[in-house]
Amino acid sequence: MNIAALRTLIQRAQQQEAQQPRLADQLSASIDALHPAIRLTGADTAGVLGRFVHAYIEQVPDMLDAANQVAREAGIELQIKPVLKVAEEFFLHPPPVMAGHEGLDCLLDEAYLAHRLVEEVNDRYIAHLGQPLIPLDTTVANLIAHQLIGETFANQLDEAVQQALDGLLDSETFDQASVHAYRERLNDPTVEAAWKRWPCLSRQLGVELELQQADIQSAV
Repeated sequence: MNIAALRTLIQRAQQQEAQQPRLADQLSASIDALHPAIRLTGADTAGVLGRFVHAYIEQVPDMLDAANQVAREAGIELQIKPVLKVAEEFFLHPPPVMAGHEGLDCLLDEAYLAHRLVEEVNDRYIAHLGQPLIPLDTTVANLIAHQLIGETFANQLDEAVQQALDGLLDSETFDQASVHAYRERLNDPTVEAAWKRWPCLSRQLGVELELQQADIQSAV
């Protein structure tokens, strides 16, 4: 994992954004078009949305680093590292669908890819083992990011995630003893502690979805 390279990319994009605030302008212009279920708390709605996007992007290197460490400690690094490398590659070598995007605008798209990849991995582990691989729920944050990116392009990114996972997590992956052993450790306090620093990202930053869980998908 080249986490340092990810952080460097983010820092450069932040510096570029500070000089030419393209993303900030786009976010300000998109506020009125957001789904009505997305609620921004506070008077400075553009600022709230901007802080959410910055945190959403900045979380990726730490999330992948922690996931890699947990996988190593749990003895399932061979199963998980290829998936994490795909998320890393979304940043270092974006897929063709990202052509023409740059700066923080581009990194929002790439962060969405990485977060959605982890979400999809969790969904597959829940389907096979009844518990997530990584006890981190970014579903609401991903739905908000989906809205900010835009329906058409975000759907293309979702398809890129599905294609990236094809062949990486087949049924044999979930039959391995190391994977089942990790499932038994998910309630271990040391494993839980690795993710406690990330409470619900959107709520923490003042961005929420006012939906019942059954209706969440209607927001995208």
